[in-house]
Amino acid sequence: MNNYQAVFDLALKLGCKPVFDAPMSTKTTFKIGGNAKLYIEVYKVPQLSVLIKFINENELSYIVLGKGSNVVVSDDGLDRVVLHLDGDFKKFERLDENTVYCGAGLSLMGLCREAENCSLSGLEFAWGIPGSVGGAVFMNAGAYGGEIKDVVYSVRHIDRDGRVGTIKSSGLNFGYRHSVYKENGFTVIGATFRLKLDNKTEIRNRMEDYMGRRKDKQPIEFPSAGSVFRRPEGNYAGALIEKCGLKGASVGGAQVSPKHAGFIVNTGNATASDVKALIKKIQTTVKKETGYDLQREIIYLD
Repeated sequence: MNNYQAVFDLALKLGCKPVFDAPMSTKTTFKIGGNAKLYIEVYKVPQLSVLIKFINENELSYIVLGKGSNVVVSDDGLDRVVLHLDGDFKKFERLDENTVYCGAGLSLMGLCREAENCSLSGLEFAWGIPGSVGGAVFMNAGAYGGEIKDVVYSVRHIDRDGRVGTIKSSGLNFGYRHSVYKENGFTVIGATFRLKLDNKTEIRNRMEDYMGRRKDKQPIEFPSAGSVFRRPEGNYAGALIEKCGLKGASVGGAQVSPKHAGFIVNTGNATASDVKALIKKIQTTVKKETGYDLQREIIYLD
C-alpha cells in the first residue's frame, strides 16, 4: 500500500470524501490546471487534525485549498494531497453584540452577508472578493482601503502535528498580503472578528457601492485569479502594464484584461503555461521600460 492509498483509506474511515485524480480546473477560479493526486473534502476539525498529523508523519506534501481564487495550478497537476474545508468549517456564529466567529471554509462573501444580517459593519470592503475566510486571513486580503487585519481579533489553526491552537491579532504579523501563516505552515481553521453595530441599510449601500466599482473596473465576467501582482511602492501594477502597451496582450488563451491591466483572464482555453509565459513577458517588459520589478501576488502550485 502506498502512502496516498493509506491517506485515502484513513479519510474514508474518518467520514471524509477522498477522490483520486481530481481535476483542479474545476476547483479554481482560473479554471486551469491538471489533476490532484488526492483531493479530500473534510468536514470537521477532528478529521482535519488526524489527517494533517498522518500526512506529515508519512512525509507527503499537502495544501489546503479554499475557493481557489489566488492560484495557478500546473498543467501537469499536483503530486500532493489537496484538502478542502466544508461542513463545520463553513459555520458562522455570533458570539456577542459585535463579535462573530466563522470557519475558514466559509466564503468571504458569505461572511459579509452574515455580518450584514447582524447589522455589523467593517467587512463591506470584502464584498465581491472571491475567496474563503481562511485564504483571506492567510494573505490579509484587502480592497478599497480595508484589510482583514483591521477586523480580525484572533485566528484558530491546526499545526503540523495536528494540534489546535489560537493566535490573537497582535501575533498574526499582518502586512501587505501577508500573515504569520505564510511563515509557520499552520492551517487556518477559523477566525473571530470584531465589528461595529450600524444601520443595515447603510451597510448594504456600501456593499453595493463596492460591488458596482468592481463590475465597472474588473473583468469579473471572465475566469481569473484576481490581481496578478503585488502593488509596487509608489505606483500601481495595472497602470505600469498599461503604460507599457500590454493591455490586451495575450499568450495562448491567457490575456491581459482589456478592462483592467492588473488582471490576466482565461479567454476560454488558457493553460497554466500560457499564464506563466504572459506573466514573465509582463515582468520583463515593465522592468525594461519602467525599472519596476513586479512581484507576483498569485501563487503557483506545481
